[in-house]
Amino acid sequence: MGSTLKRGLMVGLNTTWALGKVIFPVTLIVSILQYTPVLPWIIELITPLMSLLGLSGDAAIPLVIGNFLNLYAAIGAILTLDLTVKEVFIIAVMLSFSHNMLVESSVALKVGVKLWIIVLVRLGLAFISAVVINLVWNGGSEIAKYGMVPSKSEEVSGWGAILLEGITKAGIGIFQLAIIVIPLMVVVQIMKDKQWLAVFSRWMAPATRALGMKENTSTTMAAGLLIGLAYGAGVMIQAVQEDGVSKKDVTLAFIFLVACHAVVEDTLIFVPLGIPVLPLLLIRLGVAIVLTITVAIIWNRADIAKRKEAVYEQ
Repeated sequence: MGSTLKRGLMVGLNTTWALGKVIFPVTLIVSILQYTPVLPWIIELITPLMSLLGLSGDAAIPLVIGNFLNLYAAIGAILTLDLTVKEVFIIAVMLSFSHNMLVESSVALKVGVKLWIIVLVRLGLAFISAVVINLVWNGGSEIAKYGMVPSKSEEVSGWGAILLEGITKAGIGIFQLAIIVIPLMVVVQIMKDKQWLAVFSRWMAPATRALGMKENTSTTMAAGLLIGLAYGAGVMIQAVQEDGVSKKDVTLAFIFLVACHAVVEDTLIFVPLGIPVLPLLLIRLGVAIVLTITVAIIWNRADIAKRKEAVYEQ
């Protein structure tokens, strides 16, 4: 048991260090950019797109902040705006597909998934879902009533204070990551040594096969679904390295997970915004299943065609 705990602790520390090297600078830079003309310029740039998505120009603020930072920062921005229920729901769906792009895309790269695939899928799903909801849903015109509104923080002024705030945010982000990832990796190591993960993998096998993946992808899928891409990265990276998950399967897993990850947390945090969260969850899950199966079928057909060509050439 002692050696298991030690191995799990070392894996957790190594994972925290690897992810921290990404999260710290990204969080620090984006926190500082909020006090420069850069983020306002980006917001102004995408404002003309808002009407196509059924949103007012102000909605660009949480969308940009959510994509650069995370859902919590985006929700903080939403709480400062007077938006309709429909607008808040569209923003919630968009940000469910596309948020924390810099950090979570870096995680995908570490696992071995191509960057352009992740960015295309996440942004594509965000914009398509917004257009469809805007066209299909005629209701939700009433102003959203926010519950549990947090008190606004004091305005920060001076570069010293701005830098300190950025370092503090980044440091807290790493600390939050560590207190989740390190115990998680210890638990995963215990599960591996006791062969519990093998049993879980067998339970998940029908679901992963239905989505076009081999059963050794189940650990990666479970980690992303329950914990999220950033916090579940440690489990996913280790699973890919140790379980021999193929490039194809890990790409399919991430296509599913970018559409539907951290299902409990990422759904519940929208409850205070006064929007229907069950449709939000069902949209994410349904899109993830349909998209992954479609890509898997196309990929398999392409592989079969390549093999046939190879046989003919021989």
